[in-house]
Amino acid sequence: MPELTDIDRNYNLWLLLHQVADIIFYAREQELKEYKLPGMQAEVLFAIKAIGDKATPADIARWLFRRPHSVSGILDRMSKAGLVQKSKDLHRKNLIRVSLTEEGEKAFAQALKRASIHKIISALNEDQKKQLESLLDILRNKGLRELGLNARKVPYPKFKSA
Repeated sequence: MPELTDIDRNYNLWLLLHQVADIIFYAREQELKEYKLPGMQAEVLFAIKAIGDKATPADIARWLFRRPHSVSGILDRMSKAGLVQKSKDLHRKNLIRVSLTEEGEKAFAQALKRASIHKIISALNEDQKKQLESLLDILRNKGLRELGLNARKVPYPKFKSA
């Protein structure tokens, strides 16, 4: 069998990385089905909690590294489901603030149960987790530079539940 070129190897690594992310996402979706909460909505709940009271759709899109129109659609569905409330900013009328409703807080509490993620990632020991985080950080920053974005201006999504 011929040796892989760097281009082929890099592509195969990207495919593997993408597949792993999808597998973990789908495992998370399975876990959240019990609460009738789609995975992306759970991610939006986490983003709103991480950003705080001043969350805007644009902030959420940056935090999740998603296109603003995608986040807007998710927020519309979440608003109709009674999970979030959108309100005009008192100081800047053209700015929308997003907050969790009481129902959204309950959904967030359910979303804190992240057993699927823990089960999968716990296959790595502490040193491997640190190494993976470091490697992903390198790829993230290089990717942002390739897109012409400053890594310091793109939120590094870290969440702490307590």
